[in-house]
Amino acid sequence: MQQVSGRELEAGFPTAVEWSFCITTVARNQGEMAHTCRGTINLFTAHFDTEDSCGIVLTSGGRTYHLKAGSEVERQQWITALELAKAKAVRLMSSQSDDSGDDEDGTASPADKSELHDTIKKLSLKLDDLSTCNELVAKHGVALQRSLSELDGLRIPCESGEKLKAVSERATLFRITSNAMINACRDFLELAETHSRKWQRALQYEQEQRVHLEETIEQLAKQHNSLERAFRSAPGRATNPTKSFSEGSLLTTKGEDSEEDEDTEYFDAMEDSTSFITVITEPKEDRKAEGGTTGSVEWTSDNVLDSTSLVPQGPPKVKRRVRIPDKPNYSLNLWSIMKNCIGRELSKIPMPVNFNEPLSMLQRLTEDLEYHHLLDKAVHCTSSVEQMCLVAAFSVSSYSTTVHRIAKPFNPMLGETFELDRLDDMGLRSLCEQVSHHPPSAAHYVFSKHGWSLWQEITISSKFRGKYLSIMPLGAIHLEFQASGNHYVWRKSTSTVHNIIVGKLWIDQTGDVEIVNHKTKDRCQLKFLPYSYFSKEVARKVTGVVSDSQGKAHYVLSGSWDEQMECAKIVQSSPSSPSLDGKQKTVYQTLPAKLMWKKYPLPDNAENMYYFSELALTLNEHEEGVAPTDSRLRPDQRLMEKGHWDEANTEKQRLEEKQRVNRRRRLEACSRGCGAEEAEKEAEVYVPLWFEKRLDPVTGETACVYKGGYWEAKEKQDWHMCPNIF
Repeated sequence: MQQVSGRELEAGFPTAVEWSFCITTVARNQGEMAHTCRGTINLFTAHFDTEDSCGIVLTSGGRTYHLKAGSEVERQQWITALELAKAKAVRLMSSQSDDSGDDEDGTASPADKSELHDTIKKLSLKLDDLSTCNELVAKHGVALQRSLSELDGLRIPCESGEKLKAVSERATLFRITSNAMINACRDFLELAETHSRKWQRALQYEQEQRVHLEETIEQLAKQHNSLERAFRSAPGRATNPTKSFSEGSLLTTKGEDSEEDEDTEYFDAMEDSTSFITVITEPKEDRKAEGGTTGSVEWTSDNVLDSTSLVPQGPPKVKRRVRIPDKPNYSLNLWSIMKNCIGRELSKIPMPVNFNEPLSMLQRLTEDLEYHHLLDKAVHCTSSVEQMCLVAAFSVSSYSTTVHRIAKPFNPMLGETFELDRLDDMGLRSLCEQVSHHPPSAAHYVFSKHGWSLWQEITISSKFRGKYLSIMPLGAIHLEFQASGNHYVWRKSTSTVHNIIVGKLWIDQTGDVEIVNHKTKDRCQLKFLPYSYFSKEVARKVTGVVSDSQGKAHYVLSGSWDEQMECAKIVQSSPSSPSLDGKQKTVYQTLPAKLMWKKYPLPDNAENMYYFSELALTLNEHEEGVAPTDSRLRPDQRLMEKGHWDEANTEKQRLEEKQRVNRRRRLEACSRGCGAEEAEKEAEVYVPLWFEKRLDPVTGETACVYKGGYWEAKEKQDWHMCPNIF
């Protein structure tokens, strides 16, 4: 009998077994079997049986072969290999018969389908191998269990050796069959993984092509829009210009009886409040509205949302400074300071003023009011959803001052305040107070004579991660309009400072911001898209949708948080066909977008003045009559602004030590009336001077709210209640 190696048996098939099994004493490989084989048996019709402990009987048709193995273990090895080979022969015969019709017709299958067909056939064959191995494992497992049962019933010692030998042989057979099954599983998985990677690459290529096509369509739309504008602005053009899209839109297919207007702006709408494609066109005089009635659909408050009236008119009555001393060019080993700060709360790390800008966090918080005129205009909105658009633009505008502001503001001292008394030119009064030191928390209240008020308590949580710094503002921002009673609430997004150690520092704003009008239940979903080097999106992009209490969308917002924001009124919305990932978008048909907010240009020489805006340049300007706790009076900050950084660092250490002494005094005073643990907790509780803790009925959170008295004290110049913190 031909000898078969153990590796061939563990693989499941002897190398000489394909369509037939060769019974010879001289054949040693596949080629030798084809020339010197004494006899063959078709395994498709063969039957195997056993004569004795070592004999094998092979029957096929009218022929019978009697074979004898050297031992029972060897016989079982051949039985296992023959059964696996027979199973393979049966499968091959079935596949041949299935394909015979194609061969007779003489037509070959296409190349792109043949590979898939072959792959599926191979996977099916491997699956059948697993099934056959499973049957063999089960059969040999039963035999092994039977031998073990017989071993339990042994009484005569002489029989023990024979039974133990049988158990050993059964265990060997079980191991061989198990190895064959394991190898079959491995082959199946390798084949599946190979083709899975290929299919993934093909799918990725199709997705990239789809994205490229979308970008191409968007570019074509923008070019089309530019041509339209050039045509409309050309002198002597026709009275009735041609339509933007003569018979259809890039995003919709219209029939001959369609009453939809081709001259409409389309947004390929929000997928989790993300991007949309803008095609700016001119509206017709008559348009079919979303409700089905024909009429004129116009902006209801053009005087409010009109971009021509966005910039405040009239010069300020008080002349403010327009520059500060240039920033000194000091070198600093950043890594020597930051290497021990990874993972720590930044507010608890003593940092030199070299990393700062000459403003405190209270003054930075006041900078959010730079585009307050958006709220002044929102007062006159008769529609709550239009008012929401202006509120959303205001919330985005607060980030415009941060795009180049990579320096860190001063951490305010506990009890430090900052006032902005600009009723004459800005029409508002603002007050901030540092109400907690660990974690750093500031309370803010703004009153405007135009009919709105804003308040917030912001806690800054920051973590240094090695390559970047994450700044997470915690707390809700409240805005209320007195006349309408509309009460808006939102929270700030996350700021990230990149390239802390190597490269040029840059800041990004990311995350979702939801603005809710708690009176009307209107909502605005804003999404700050993270910057990616490989993305084709505009850097610092912001998108959003304004919807009413029923969830009906009224406006789409688009722009960037460092430049401008636009809004477009939605005329009609309809679902689009599902995308490749199964998600269904909504296509918003809109009027042309209108500019709501545009960033003011920076002052001249801003790069040498910490990139301060015109408002930021005035915040630390010396002013008479402010509280003795005001940030303008902070000595280390004033020294830094003048360029005396060494003296500023010395003064900063003095102020921080003074703050620690005050904390220890509070701890000692509290420890006299309570235990040590309670004293430690009470020492951290600071009672603000101008704000008090209250439960917010809207958010259900406890926050510091202005309790009054500051402006009355300023008028009287009575500051006896103020702590000595400087």
